[in-house]
Amino acid sequence: MPQSTPPESTTTIPVAPPLELLVFHKTGGFRHDSIGAGIAALEDLAETNNHEVTATEDASVFSVDGLQPFDVIVFMNTTGEVLDESQQAAMEEFIQAGKGFVGVHSATDTEYEWPWYGELVAAYFDNHPPPQQAMVNLVEPHPVVEGLPEQFERFDEWYNFRAHPGPAVTILATLDESSYDGGDMSEAHPIVWAHEYDSGRSVYIGFGHTSETFAEPLTRTLLGNAVRWAAAGDR
Repeated sequence: MPQSTPPESTTTIPVAPPLELLVFHKTGGFRHDSIGAGIAALEDLAETNNHEVTATEDASVFSVDGLQPFDVIVFMNTTGEVLDESQQAAMEEFIQAGKGFVGVHSATDTEYEWPWYGELVAAYFDNHPPPQQAMVNLVEPHPVVEGLPEQFERFDEWYNFRAHPGPAVTILATLDESSYDGGDMSEAHPIVWAHEYDSGRSVYIGFGHTSETFAEPLTRTLLGNAVRWAAAGDR
């Protein structure tokens, strides 16, 4: 008897929906010229990383319904007071739903009077010396810094913070203060960190003063990693 041919499989592998990023760049103080380059870097990453990017400085998107489509909020060089009380409440609910936050550079120079945000971003800007070269050291293995060298030198505006992030925060990279002038936070000077907070995930990246920063492959790797890790709590 001839053997029958098995039917072709109709099983399909489900494709994960794209990550939806809200890149918020409102400024109530100093405005960095590098904001456009930061947005462009995330848009470039979106083309190969299954992301969708919505960039705005319109704070009205910060409502429960307005934030519902997004997986991660990126504060791209925000400064000053950028959200009112109802908008702050919507962002708190967003994170409490298990979603993610990535703060870039002057995200720590933002919302000084909002204690919840202070704990989310984990430190506030204090001062900075002039932009210059400095040595960065990775100090903790983590998905956010995967693919980065253990030590590298780069040019940026290096922030000193009012205080170190708390013990619940994982410091991923520090600055070698002997490699540049103006650091005042000791040999454990934090510059990249991550933590789980209020049911969500938060990453801070201290790079980002110059437009050239966002063209660097190293910075783009860090941004892509940060977005994916921050979003993972929701997936």
